[in-house]
Amino acid sequence: MNEDPIGRPLSAEVEGLRLQECWAALSSQTVGRLAVLGKDGAPDIFPINYLVHDERIYLRSAPGAKLVDMARDARVAFEVDAIADGIAWSVVIRGTAVRLDTDDEIVASGVHDLVSANPTAKYNYIRIDPREVMGRRFRVRAD
Repeated sequence: MNEDPIGRPLSAEVEGLRLQECWAALSSQTVGRLAVLGKDGAPDIFPINYLVHDERIYLRSAPGAKLVDMARDARVAFEVDAIADGIAWSVVIRGTAVRLDTDDEIVASGVHDLVSANPTAKYNYIRIDPREVMGRRFRVRAD
């Protein structure tokens, strides 16, 4: 992606989001997509409830493929997008998944109280430490 970190236009129609705008956009939503590298090296994508705390993404997970894949290779991508009032935006984070093991961080981040749309029990808490944050917005075509 060619997002400009200081918010200059990427083209006549597409504008890069500043870092603060990216975090504000991420904070406005509750569902994103987590991409992990599967055991065959191909990406797997999971819809996931999340929250933002201290410019990091926090999520909960039940045991399964996501946790196994992140334990094998902690490199992840996380994407959120929305359309409102004719403006579409998207933010992508590339970073590292870290499984939380201290109650202090779990409680301080608020992830313990994160409600998931999926009814399975989720007692694994994950933090995504961003390495790169990219965002863009544009007016949706009316045709």
